[in-house]
Amino acid sequence: MSATDPGSRVLSGMRPTGQLHLGHYHGVLKSWLTLQHQYDCFFFVADWHALTTHYDNPGDIESHVLEMVVDWLAVGVNPGQATLFVQSKVPEHAELHLLLSMMTPLSWLERVPSYKDQQEKLRERDLSTYGFLGYPLLQSADILIYRAGLVPVGADQEAHVEITREIARRFNHIYGREPGFETIAEQAIGKMGRKQGKMYRSLRKAYLENGDHEALETAQALLKEQQNITLGDQERLLGYLEGTGKMILPEAQALLTPMAKMPGLDGQKMSKSCGNTLGLRDDSDTVAEKIRRMPTDPARVRRNDPGEPEHCPVWNFHKAYSDEKTREWVQSGCRNAGIGCVDCKQPVIEQVISEVEPIRLRIADLEDNLDEVQGIIAEGNERARDEAQDTLKDVREAMGLAYR
Repeated sequence: MSATDPGSRVLSGMRPTGQLHLGHYHGVLKSWLTLQHQYDCFFFVADWHALTTHYDNPGDIESHVLEMVVDWLAVGVNPGQATLFVQSKVPEHAELHLLLSMMTPLSWLERVPSYKDQQEKLRERDLSTYGFLGYPLLQSADILIYRAGLVPVGADQEAHVEITREIARRFNHIYGREPGFETIAEQAIGKMGRKQGKMYRSLRKAYLENGDHEALETAQALLKEQQNITLGDQERLLGYLEGTGKMILPEAQALLTPMAKMPGLDGQKMSKSCGNTLGLRDDSDTVAEKIRRMPTDPARVRRNDPGEPEHCPVWNFHKAYSDEKTREWVQSGCRNAGIGCVDCKQPVIEQVISEVEPIRLRIADLEDNLDEVQGIIAEGNERARDEAQDTLKDVREAMGLAYR
């Protein structure tokens, strides 16, 4: 059993389906930069997940994998504080996915909200495959193989974490009841000491009989503080507390991240599929040209026509980048036609370049030292695989597959 406290471990990944842009930076990577200082973070390149929608065009995945890790490093993800690895280099993900598929009801996968949503959005692709149907289960395996307790997601992705919780709960219920489980659990309570054992039993009764979630949380905290019991007994008593079995796979919690929808050049959410991105690798001239060509308020046909900032995609960039004084200048100048659209775009160009250019230069430096980047990935793969093998050992034993 891993000695890692699930509550201290974060898992997050990104699919290598193309170059990263400011939407990735503001929506995901900035939160990683904070989390890596607070938790034991595992950040992975989800190359198998890329195949769930791009299985018929895998040619670019290999180059995107290395580019993605370079970009992570360039924005400040620190391999000394987080484990960076590639999903397919840890085959235990696939084995756990297979084993979990044996006990996961088909209806659970079909009801994941994004299943039908993505099929609708990606009509041009044939997504009538098991890989696409089963990708939430592979995501669950990604999380559970590291016993991660926290998964940073937006509110629209909570369903993916919830199905992971359900799968862990079902697994523990089916396979966590070792022979003589209740007897062993009662013996473990005795090891806690008379006072602590009595408190545990009282809290367990309050939760099981009255659904007192405060009692559940207090009992869980009590167990984590125990010095008189082994980690295995602690896991048994966590399961016994909830009326299930030994908690072989912990239930992850969604770590809700702030909604940071970076606007695209057309006013919609920034997305590769919409062709409205500003890339982390774009040079200053490219950034300036893209922003100059942005559409503006259609009411401003001529320079002296007044406009409304809320109807202009450029205003979204001002809200993301400009200070209050500049935003007031835009609001006033646009509405009274005191400034033109070219004038309005210039502060945005300067701010975006000041953000992207240092990243682009660090990317160039890293690409001159790709052997070092490959070494970081190899080291991360090794650490990730060690952790994954520990979990899979417990899973195999629980499912009766530990024989030689």
